[in-house]
Amino acid sequence: MKAAVFHSPGNITCDTVEDPRILDENDIILRVTSTAICGSDLHMYSGGIPQARPMVMGHEFMGIVEETGKNINHLKVGDRVVVPFPIACGSCFFCQHDLPTACEHSNPDYYGPEGGIFKEKGGALFGYTDLYGGYNGGQAQYVRVPYANFGPRKVPENLTDEQVLFLTDIFPTGYTGVMWGELKGGETVAVFGAGPVGTMAAKSAVLHHAKKVIVIDTLQYRLDRIKMLTGCETILWEDAESTIEQIRDMTDGRGADLCIEAVGFEPERSFIDRAKAVLNFEKGSIKVLEACMSAVRRGGIVSVLGVYPVNYDNFRLGQIFDKGITLKAGQCNVHPIIDKLLDYVVTGKITLDDVITHRLSLDEVSKGYEIFDKKEDGCVKVVLDPWKLTGF
Repeated sequence: MKAAVFHSPGNITCDTVEDPRILDENDIILRVTSTAICGSDLHMYSGGIPQARPMVMGHEFMGIVEETGKNINHLKVGDRVVVPFPIACGSCFFCQHDLPTACEHSNPDYYGPEGGIFKEKGGALFGYTDLYGGYNGGQAQYVRVPYANFGPRKVPENLTDEQVLFLTDIFPTGYTGVMWGELKGGETVAVFGAGPVGTMAAKSAVLHHAKKVIVIDTLQYRLDRIKMLTGCETILWEDAESTIEQIRDMTDGRGADLCIEAVGFEPERSFIDRAKAVLNFEKGSIKVLEACMSAVRRGGIVSVLGVYPVNYDNFRLGQIFDKGITLKAGQCNVHPIIDKLLDYVVTGKITLDDVITHRLSLDEVSKGYEIFDKKEDGCVKVVLDPWKLTGF
């Protein structure tokens, strides 16, 4: 089959690889019909999250069931399904407590309670390094889906792939940031980052009747697009100080009720910022998270959706304590909320596919990663078709 294979930072190519096989009676093999490049994939692409061996990329995918293991009881060949990005058994303590990203069984080689940098990680994720299970992902023509009695969800035939594809990750993730904010209606929500997850967070804030949604980004084209899609207010990030001041000016000096960090540890940085990180033996920067903690009101909530894989000195614990901030962070637990979110799509309460800016064939994956990473050609979200190949 053809698949997008990570070889080294900056080098992801469409290769011919071995077809996946049923390895366990709870597996299915999925014929992938649509897949997407996620902002989290860029952390592997940049080398920010290490991976030594080649791996098939991708954790946002859906398709048609091609083959089932003997224990699969609710899916059959020909069913069309969407697959949550975490791999979870459904039976362990954490899965039973709606925390599938902490699954005790899916990542046996690296799982543990500590949450270290290179050991004792959480549950497995599709196509996201050996640290998270080493499973091949779905930027491919076929993919093996473990624990398939628990993860995949059937989707209505009257909906297109693109209408439901983002139930895999970015919509549940953006929704979780708002859900953690405990909105009652009438609040001000500030979303840092106007990429795919930030867009879904802004849409989710509107869905929860936020009075004001403010989106912050360094690129005007992304702000223009998210304003068109959600009607939000926007701030072009020039520096943290002016951004925080503008948010306070828009909230009677208090700050936002909820700040959502949808950028992660690799924001745009100056040479000085990069040099400081090297001197402190740190990877990336927490400057966006720090801005969230300043921009949120006293007693407010900060939801951290962006990826932070390492520890940082000079973390603002004193500010968190003095302001009484609630900080919530982590990978999104898709399984407990995906059915509710699918219903939002089915009933037309939310639209997901308008975030797509580029549709490419799988063998154009190198181009897709490049324009997404460099934010070229107005790129916000890339969807790949595994079966419309241009070069084979």
